[in-house]
Amino acid sequence: MAGQGNVAPVIIKKVKKVSGGGHHGGAWKVAYADFVTAMMAFFLLMWLLNATTEQQRKGLADYFAPTIAISPVSGGGDGAFGGESVFSEIATPQVGTGATSANPTQEAQASGRNDREFDEETAELRQVEEMLVGKAGESDVHPEILKHIVTRVTDEGLVIELFDNEDATLFVEETTVPRNLLVQLAGMLVRVSALVDNKIAVEGHVHARPLVLNDNPVWTLSSDRAEAMRQLMTGSGLDYDRIVRVTGHADREIAVRNPMSPRNNRLEIILLRDNG
Repeated sequence: MAGQGNVAPVIIKKVKKVSGGGHHGGAWKVAYADFVTAMMAFFLLMWLLNATTEQQRKGLADYFAPTIAISPVSGGGDGAFGGESVFSEIATPQVGTGATSANPTQEAQASGRNDREFDEETAELRQVEEMLVGKAGESDVHPEILKHIVTRVTDEGLVIELFDNEDATLFVEETTVPRNLLVQLAGMLVRVSALVDNKIAVEGHVHARPLVLNDNPVWTLSSDRAEAMRQLMTGSGLDYDRIVRVTGHADREIAVRNPMSPRNNRLEIILLRDNG
């Protein structure tokens, strides 16, 4: 017992071994996360481009266009375009008073169109639109029929879109025989369009069919339905000379993402602008 005081204390030393040199921090994780985020954004962009229509994409482009002009003309310079935007004839950039149908240049005004005439015509088309869908508090259309109508004012004119929904269709399935719903719509359009004297275009669209069909009817059906609508409108009192174009677009311009959706069965009646 006396000898225990001479025993040296036991010291335990723990050594942490690092094998392989470690991963030198977490910087690679940040880089990988950035890569994954970029790829997700890319595929989201591709999906959105595929899921939207040309009109929707144009609306988005116009929304993000700059609205503060840096010069009295669109381009802001006096170079090759003379201050006009390279996109001036295919879009409506909100960048001043450049060469668009909404803001024509002096050369465009020389053809007979100007800002004031464009604005006045737009106001007239808006009036027709308000009468049609009841934005002014009154409508010539029954609420159930309003479910089949969408309108928009574009550079081409007032587009009145009539379409099928789950509850009712414009035509008897796979035929050009109009249902009573379309007959009522045609008569209503004739009455409302009498507020203006714009020329009219009628366009037919149908949903896609399976690719396995040997005789795909989409072209014939869309053009025949447009012609049937023309006949309904002229039969309801529309001046024959006001209709200048009747076309079928088959399933080439879908309204919703699913190409086979009945919502793609539609007619577009366009009150065309006067191009001077």
